[in-house]
Amino acid sequence: MKLAKFVAEILGHDPKDLALFERARTHPSFGRDNYQRLEFLGDRVLGLVMAEWLSELFPLEQEGTLSHRFTTLVSRATCAEVARAVGVIDHIRLGKQARDDGAINSDNVTGDVVEALIAALYLDGGVDAARRFIRSAWAPFIDAGSAAPRHPKSLLHEWAEGHGRKPPTYAVIDRSGPPHAPRFTVRASVNGLGEAKGEGLSKQEAETAAAEALLEQVK
Repeated sequence: MKLAKFVAEILGHDPKDLALFERARTHPSFGRDNYQRLEFLGDRVLGLVMAEWLSELFPLEQEGTLSHRFTTLVSRATCAEVARAVGVIDHIRLGKQARDDGAINSDNVTGDVVEALIAALYLDGGVDAARRFIRSAWAPFIDAGSAAPRHPKSLLHEWAEGHGRKPPTYAVIDRSGPPHAPRFTVRASVNGLGEAKGEGLSKQEAETAAAEALLEQVK
């Protein structure tokens, strides 16, 4: 699918300046005119639209509960899931080395691109264009009848507290790969109750994977 058709059919916007969307899908390894500045803006637009939407959907919830929902919905992992669900991966422009190193599978890269595309929508069509896409693409992740989603690290922290232990600790035990596509291995530990390892293309991804693995062990 050509980029203009993708923007029109998947992002729901008739682009006036297609160059914005070209830049939004371009990884730094591909060229200097890349998505980094757009990702910065898109992250803020996503946050504003999501905060507005959650306030509408859950008018009786307290700030702390809304914050849990917000944090999960704007997380890099959720942005990456959205990117994969709508087919963003097929349109990312990567340099050969980054592609060979598997950057196309990185939550950081795919999440950054979807945020950059949100910025492009905002700049090209205003907040309404960005809002339409966000509410459509994130709809499967919002369930008005569900409890607020919890991050694995928060769940592990609460589990440790519930067993009278100090908070979990996280240690990077290995880092491999080139600078633009590193891979981290992290060990999560709860003193006296267990430890587990997790891997990811960022320290945060690896910590989350380690927390999930440890939670599975102690269930």
